[in-house]
Amino acid sequence: MSDEKKRELRSRHWYGGTDKDGFIHRSWMKNQGFPDHAFDGRPIIGICNTWSELTPCNSHLRILAEGVKRGVWEAGGFPVEFPVSSLGETQMRPTAMLFRNLLAMDVEEAIRAYGIDGVVLLGGCDKTTPGQLMGAASVDLPTIVVSSGPMLNGKWRGKDIGSGTDVWKFSEDVRAGKMSLAEFMAAESGMSRSPGVCMTMGTATTMASVVEAMGLSLPLNAALPAVDARRMALSHMTGKRIVDMVHEDLRLSKILTKKNFENGIVANAAVGGSTNAVVHLLAIAGRAGVDLTLDDFDRVGAQVPCIVNCMPSGQYLIEDLAYAGGLPAVMNRIQDLLHADAPTVYGCPISDYYKDAEVFNDDVIRPLDNPLRKAGGIRILRGNLSPNGAVIKPSAASEHLLVHEGPAHVFETIEDMKAQIDDPDLDVTEDTILVLKGCGPKGYPGMAEVGNMPIPRRLVEKGVRDMVRISDARMSGTAFGTVVLHVSPEANAGGPLAIVKTGDRIRLDTLKGELNLMIPEAEFAQRMAAWVPPEPKWTRGYYKLYQDTVLQADKGADLDFLVGGSGSEVFRESH
Repeated sequence: MSDEKKRELRSRHWYGGTDKDGFIHRSWMKNQGFPDHAFDGRPIIGICNTWSELTPCNSHLRILAEGVKRGVWEAGGFPVEFPVSSLGETQMRPTAMLFRNLLAMDVEEAIRAYGIDGVVLLGGCDKTTPGQLMGAASVDLPTIVVSSGPMLNGKWRGKDIGSGTDVWKFSEDVRAGKMSLAEFMAAESGMSRSPGVCMTMGTATTMASVVEAMGLSLPLNAALPAVDARRMALSHMTGKRIVDMVHEDLRLSKILTKKNFENGIVANAAVGGSTNAVVHLLAIAGRAGVDLTLDDFDRVGAQVPCIVNCMPSGQYLIEDLAYAGGLPAVMNRIQDLLHADAPTVYGCPISDYYKDAEVFNDDVIRPLDNPLRKAGGIRILRGNLSPNGAVIKPSAASEHLLVHEGPAHVFETIEDMKAQIDDPDLDVTEDTILVLKGCGPKGYPGMAEVGNMPIPRRLVEKGVRDMVRISDARMSGTAFGTVVLHVSPEANAGGPLAIVKTGDRIRLDTLKGELNLMIPEAEFAQRMAAWVPPEPKWTRGYYKLYQDTVLQADKGADLDFLVGGSGSEVFRESH
């Protein structure tokens, strides 16, 4: 490599000088045993790791980091691993989503402040992947993703069980008296049998699939099990590739194009992916300066067939998807719906990822003439109840409820819902529409995964397993049901959801993309004019910063001052 090429590296501003500052940067790094030639001008690769024992999905990422390091050394680079905030979806209160933007800030400032030339993002758990990509997009170095991968299939009583999806089912069966508490507790130990993310098509694997379809990872990243040796090999090859990306100056902005985002939307529909992908892709696009809106999800994805037969939309688990051919096989089947020329981290068009891919199980990855759902994409709903949009996942809903009108039963808060839902005298029928307020970005705070409200006990005991439910919240990607989510503006921001009263009639028409409160216009206007905003709950700290600056769901729920980027240049030294 020529001296001229070496001088082009960003890291040389930290480690290339013969002055006091260069001395300081190199000398302190050498206390870890790095030799002189580690600083000879080779690319320095940051490994941005969200490992944590409090994030079980990512608890093996330090092992995968060693694979990345091997590949970086082999390619002539210098790998350095650094930690950032880790968001344990199943462990954090009030919701990991509250801290996604905090992780993005952590990632952005760490990448910019350190003398690295490229970065490998090690994530997986729901909010870690989008949070890392948001932060990285605001800096714009060569960037590539390695996902943690799914757990092995859950096992209980000789059958496969899926994280999240079967939890919701088992929980309802216990409430209905169909499953004993002892059986419920026994299933707990068989569900999570290895490190990794949910082995259903929850948000984690959804985002890993979207990342792969967008060309931000190497092929097969989405579905290989966390403990499969091939994921370690993929990590190694990623380490090799990031060094080449630095030499090619293949920055994240060159891959985060509108075509790549549209491919991600198509893939999300084809795999029966999570509604959470909507809010995350909008936030990433906001950082990258790409004009992506809710309308793009309708335009590009609504009519895409769902062909992946995995929970919660179908019956299989992600380990089965891996063995059936993984995402390359899925993309091969939907290739006519993709932008084949979209760029990738490999420097090749995305078509190279899937052109030779085969499907090895037609029941897991369905043919286009036998899809799980003919139109499986997330639908955007607009109307007087959601003027800025709401979302629904038809592939996880009951078809007979996709068009439905009924009376509302309103829960003003999550506490209100929990206090009432098991009341045997709750005045609801299976035609009632359950409405939950105060669970949006500002209201919860953080827009928690509580939109898939439990079915009232008195109905569960009669065998009812689905009802229309509407909220300004999100729901887990592992969940299912006819659930309208992300109603925008949220109730706490003065959206029309705030004025709904028990007994009001609501009409949902998923086929037309409409959601309306069926009250006279004059009464609607009168209620809106009389609405009084709630007193702010938080007076200090990150909660206050979040509540004061968070955008609504239709804008990605990023903090308003974080939209866009500041580049990678740092003009002043530390000493």
